[in-house]
Amino acid sequence: MRAADDADFAAFVAASSRRLLRTAYLITGDLADAEDLLQTALERAYRRWPTIRRADVPEAYVRRIVVTSAVNASRRRRVRSSALEETEPPGAPDREVEGTAGRLTLLALVRQLPAGQRAVLVLRYFDDLTEAETARALGCTVGTVKSQHARAMDRLRELVADQPDGSRT
Repeated sequence: MRAADDADFAAFVAASSRRLLRTAYLITGDLADAEDLLQTALERAYRRWPTIRRADVPEAYVRRIVVTSAVNASRRRRVRSSALEETEPPGAPDREVEGTAGRLTLLALVRQLPAGQRAVLVLRYFDDLTEAETARALGCTVGTVKSQHARAMDRLRELVADQPDGSRT
């Protein structure tokens, strides 16, 4: 790769890695797994960087690698679920999340969802992608995004209702 490509890739990593790490973390629930996932995605992106950087949104391309890898890894592990280790998602503070009461409870409940449903919620609400952008990131149809979203929200409503203190997040 040329020096200009290396410099461009380094700038991309500096600008995007915190957001991508947050996405990976919210999907996996484990900071070490998220870091490994992001590193793998960045390695794959580096090998194809001259092609990727010509894309309209290189971050979307790398995000798709992260999400696809996370979902595939969860399928391989099947039902390995763990509590979020950190009280704060990595990355810059998020004003929308900071003021939400019961944020930790909500994150714990989201961790109980299947990886595909978690991915849809993370991409739609934390990464603020449209349904079409989420579908592109996941490599599926908009209809699949809508159905996964509906199932995830239904399940979250059930989980919130089952909370011992009856609190709503």
